Parts: sequence; C-alpha cells; structure tokens
Amino acid sequence: MTIDFTGRVAIVSGAGGGLGRAHALALAERGAAVVVNDVGGGVRGTGADTGPAERVAREIVDAGGDAIADTADVTSREAVDAMVAAAVERWGRVDIVINNAGILRDRTFAKLDVADFRTVLEVHLMGSVNVTQAAWGHMAAQGYGRVLMTTSVSGIYGNFGQSNYGAAKSALVGLTNVLAIEGERSGIRVNALAPTAATRMTEGLVEDDLLARITPETITPGALYLVSEQAPTKAILGAGAGVFAVSKMQEATGVHLSGDDLSPEGVAAHWDRISDLSEPQDIASAFEQTRRYVAMATAALPA
Repeated sequence: MTIDFTGRVAIVSGAGGGLGRAHALALAERGAAVVVNDVGGGVRGTGADTGPAERVAREIVDAGGDAIADTADVTSREAVDAMVAAAVERWGRVDIVINNAGILRDRTFAKLDVADFRTVLEVHLMGSVNVTQAAWGHMAAQGYGRVLMTTSVSGIYGNFGQSNYGAAKSALVGLTNVLAIEGERSGIRVNALAPTAATRMTEGLVEDDLLARITPETITPGALYLVSEQAPTKAILGAGAGVFAVSKMQEATGVHLSGDDLSPEGVAAHWDRISDLSEPQDIASAFEQTRRYVAMATAALPA
C-alpha cells in the first residue's frame, strides 16, 4: 500500500515551523497542494510575522510542489473563512485539515491569569473549531474529508503547570469524538494526534539528550496516515521518537447497585469492582453508554 495525496488539498495551521512544517512538507512531497497557515507569533501567542508561512510555502514550491502561504489568525473566524475561500478558489476543493496551531502560557493553576487560560483555549480549541467548520461544508458537499486535531498527553494524562493547555487539548479529544460520529455519513473521518516533539513549545521542558530523538519528522508519518484515504476515524494516536500507540477512552464493565447499596457507602464498598478494567468496554457514543446502563439495571430487576 502506498499512501498518496495527489489531487488532494490540505490546510495545515501552525505550519511555519516544528510539527506543522513537517506535516506540510510531507504532504506536499506526496502530491498534496498545501495552504501553509501561520500567524508568525511567538510561543505565547504574541506578535505576528509573515516570514514563517512564506518560507515553508517557498520550500514546497522550490521542491516542485504547490503551496500558498496564509497568515490568518485561527481565532478570527472571518480570517479563517477567507483562507478556506482562497483555497477553494485556487484548487476547487479542500480535502484535509490539520489543526496544529497552538501556544503555551504555562503556570500553576493557583497562580495563572484567567485571561491567559481563556487565550490558550481560544487558540487551541476555538482555532480548531474555526478552521474545521469553515472547511466542513466543502468536505460534506464533495463526500470526502479528513480532519486531524492536535491533542496532547497533557490533555489525556495531565501535566504539572498546564491546566489551561491540558483543558484545551482534552477538549479537542471530545471534539474529535463528536465530529467523527457526525462526519461518518458524509465521508469525513476525524482523528487526533498526541505528539511528543522537539519544537519551540518543548524548549526547556525536555532534556537536551532526548531532543534529537523526538524530532517532528518522527511524528509526521502518523499524522499523514490519519489524514489519508485509508485513515481510521475517532482514533487518538500518541507519537514520538518513531513510536506510535493508540490511546483509548474505555470503561469498566460496571456494577448495578440497588437497595441499601445504592448509597455512597455502597459505592465505596463495591469500588474494587466498579474500577475493575480487566474487561474494558469500548463505548461508541454517549447514547450507547446510556443504553448499556439501562440494560444492566433492567436485567437486575426481579423476574
């Protein structure tokens, strides 16, 4: 099997450097036309510079590919709509969206500024919402689309000093799960990537001897698979140093409590069984979980 993107059009946000640049270059190398989006700001989300997006787009064109630079701020729906419109006007379609733009404003929860919390959510979560929704209608109309959210192990497992970042990245997992369900009938597959990479955002957070092992190029193969024709949907893929592992939200089999056991004390008494994940349940949707609970409770009723 060869994964090829000839004839596909991709938008990659935050593509002026790091992971986004690696994704954009790899997509173009395999035939995709690419919108290289980057506002050109600093890691904290301040400032703007047309240089990063233009340099990556030039790299692609000089290598024989097709790309345009775009400096839309993903938090501006008006700017994002214009970016998507420009892609459609130039190439007639949008097939792939990789939401990679992000910022860091790390601080312990007790000391962080709520305004910084809101800004981090705005860039990671609402930026992804804006770009995805702007392209969604085009994908649905053509019956094909691939969307990749960039989540993080901070959002899945937590990380000290990153309550704002972790909350935003966890929200993207929820968004992925819902859009994967909604997009299925329109041929749109939606996945999430949880990368561990040496980029501007990990400077000072990762030991120097590890940086050479977690380059963006060790992660991009996973990203490209998740936006390919062969992609799964609703997957969360951890990636770093050439290692790839799927993360899943799973649930214990569960215990039905009634009578005197239907109490805080009953939950405490049965906690070992309630938390037993030896036979994990994969839940496809919120309604499926509800139906499962109702079925368990019904089965426990006296004959």
